[in-house]
Amino acid sequence: MKNGFDTKKYLKAQTAAILKRVKKFKSKLYLEFGGKICYDFHASRVLPGYDPNTKIFLLQQLKDKIEIIFCVSAKDIEQGKIRGDFNLSYESMTIKTINDLRRFSLQVNAVIINRFSGEKQALKLKKYLENQKIKAYLQAEIQGYPADIDKILSREGYGKNPYIRTEKSNGIITRDRLVLMS
Repeated sequence: MKNGFDTKKYLKAQTAAILKRVKKFKSKLYLEFGGKICYDFHASRVLPGYDPNTKIFLLQQLKDKIEIIFCVSAKDIEQGKIRGDFNLSYESMTIKTINDLRRFSLQVNAVIINRFSGEKQALKLKKYLENQKIKAYLQAEIQGYPADIDKILSREGYGKNPYIRTEKSNGIITRDRLVLMS
């Protein structure tokens, strides 16, 4: 059976495309990664030839240019949401993913707990992370998101969340609750 996806070819092309885009910007650049960052077994099932850790391999090629900030929803934590492929709660999966990234020589600089509105489990996770010497930030839920652009971009939207300082100039944001900034 012929593979439908060539991981090596993808990594070469994607790395080149990202680095080309990085050169275009003088300030910070944020790119979005969709799906799971580690162990994406669904993608490997539907794309024969796709390695479940393709995104990790891409990040390893960019690691000198990026900082990693992992994002997780306070609502998902409070509701006890489970990530089915590992049967782990979102807070446990956050810790597992941070440890997995470290095993791949990728450091997580901070965790953002987003959509926060006082959830107790989210506060417990924040305290645990801080005890592990991982910076953790709470970001409030923005009413009207994603439709009310004026509010989102105002002091009542993104402006009310803490500023997260990064040293590097580029960022990658994943819908898998991960933000990478360099």
